[in-house]
Amino acid sequence: MSKRKSIISIQNIVASVSLNQKIDLQKIVEKFPQTEYNPSVFPGLVFRLKKPKTATLIFGTGKMVCTGAKSEKESRNAVEKVVKELRTEGIQITEKPVVNIQNIVASAELGGEIDLESLIYKLSRVMYEPEQFPGAVFRMDEPKVVFLIFSAGKLVCVGAKKEEQVYEAVDKIQQILEEKELIYYTS
Repeated sequence: MSKRKSIISIQNIVASVSLNQKIDLQKIVEKFPQTEYNPSVFPGLVFRLKKPKTATLIFGTGKMVCTGAKSEKESRNAVEKVVKELRTEGIQITEKPVVNIQNIVASAELGGEIDLESLIYKLSRVMYEPEQFPGAVFRMDEPKVVFLIFSAGKLVCVGAKKEEQVYEAVDKIQQILEEKELIYYTS
């Protein structure tokens, strides 16, 4: 267990959705004029919700991608709400949507300074080119995530498929940084 409690916040969840049927996007545009659809530029229709604040791409194939949710539950609720609104306006959706979380993006603050120069010597699977980018890139095998690590003790974690993996990965990287004396806490 780490000496310090990290502050973790989920920034975005990307979920893929399958409706297992074709969808008439033109009919959605007629019923929901606030949607964004320009098939000559992009084949998907953008359906935005205010609560939860998400954007769902809907494709004619019946596939959807929901982005912007801050939790797995919120992501699933957004998909259910979009489907419900479509059904309310007479868009036939026969089956329950199949939702799969593809990526969770989270940020974390560890509350200490990280020695990025030493990081590249003490950890494997690290890329650090300060003249290109101010953070180090660290690939973790278990859970399978990628971190951007910044000297100010801030992290970005991408690639998790479950919220628990984010918490597990941040705890693990913090333990590694402490064990290898790569993080320095100021009172």
